[in-house]
Amino acid sequence: MSEAVTITDIDAAAARLNGHARRTPLLNSPFLDEIAGRRVWIKAECLQHTGSFKFRGAWSALSALDEDTRKRGVIAFSSGNHAQGVAMAAARHGVAAVIIMPSDAPQLKIDNTRALGAEVVLYDRVSEDRDAIGAQMAEARGLTLIKPFDAPMVIAGQASCGLEIAAQAADQGIDTAQVLVCCGGGGLTSGIALALEARAPNMTVRPVEPEGFDDVARSLRAGRIERNPALSGSLCDAIITPQPGDLTFPILKRLCGPGLSVSDEEALRAMALAMLRLKIVLEPGGAVALAAALFHKEKIDGEDVIAVASGGNVDPALMTRALALMDT
Repeated sequence: MSEAVTITDIDAAAARLNGHARRTPLLNSPFLDEIAGRRVWIKAECLQHTGSFKFRGAWSALSALDEDTRKRGVIAFSSGNHAQGVAMAAARHGVAAVIIMPSDAPQLKIDNTRALGAEVVLYDRVSEDRDAIGAQMAEARGLTLIKPFDAPMVIAGQASCGLEIAAQAADQGIDTAQVLVCCGGGGLTSGIALALEARAPNMTVRPVEPEGFDDVARSLRAGRIERNPALSGSLCDAIITPQPGDLTFPILKRLCGPGLSVSDEEALRAMALAMLRLKIVLEPGGAVALAAALFHKEKIDGEDVIAVASGGNVDPALMTRALALMDT
């Protein structure tokens, strides 16, 4: 069976995103290089619209809908970053958006999603099935479901980040590198892997997850999809998903290297270092790739490593907690 997303789809999504998404920078700091023992390059998707890469996939998916379908409105489920991406993309297209969010999502993300004009519906992620809730509401209201990762046009939109990495790395004279990607369901990771396969084939993508929620790493080792035993209990809420996607996993299996996992404390330390050395704000789930580059250097090969900083929507109290670790 052929993969659901091709480089032609990715180039088309990038063309639709042109002028709407930001081309985020590839950053470097000698202080971080010293910790990592190699050059570390940070793709700052925390500077994307709504504070995460999710705007790319949301805009790609909405802009690919025919006008009659799009004007009926869209629905999405998300712990916050996809929610905000869809809310903004829908608002800019002038259509209604309903967002189903877990009740334990960070309040900042819930508030921001509402502020962007979306209707927010809260659910219990432990006892309720968000997919079932989304499907029921979509059917009842005639809304189009924009999945957070397991949809071709969403993957194609996230892949635009990979096109930028390939071009920016080439500008720095980087041909070979491991590219570490914060990974939940695999939309960003699989999209970047497909883009790099076409444009920077000497680069290897590696998914990075929170300890205890490493369903992608375990699935890659097993060669089949495996689920997380729990759906809550980590600070990295943005990248906790039940399991890899049916569309994303075959791509991950074919293209990615072994997965990595980091602790919550390592993610917090990476957040603090990103703020102090790069002057960027990361959330825990958006910092795990950088944490792996800094604190698991023995598991990484090569002179250069690229870490995708996937999101920066963090509550001030949690950032304060991260910065306090620098005193210990």
